[in-house]
Amino acid sequence: MNQAWPTTPFAHLSPEHDYVVVQAFRDFDGTEHPVGENWTFIGSSFLPYDDGLSLFAMINGQRRQVRMQWRDEEQGPIIDNLGAYLQPKK
Repeated sequence: MNQAWPTTPFAHLSPEHDYVVVQAFRDFDGTEHPVGENWTFIGSSFLPYDDGLSLFAMINGQRRQVRMQWRDEEQGPIIDNLGAYLQPKK
């Protein structure tokens, strides 16, 4: 895996901070992110071509790239309300 993933914050997500999924969602690849899934956010990148947003995180102990598409018919509503899906871990 690429060790040089971006460390760019996104919305309320800050690199090296811990978050928990509080509302389940599916990413662009169809992977389910269930309630209780733990994330340590690494960073993000946006590719204007195809409105591609990648969120990089340690998820339950594994480095992962979560691909999303910022379109209404895809994950756009999730991205627009990301705080309702991922909240800071207490």
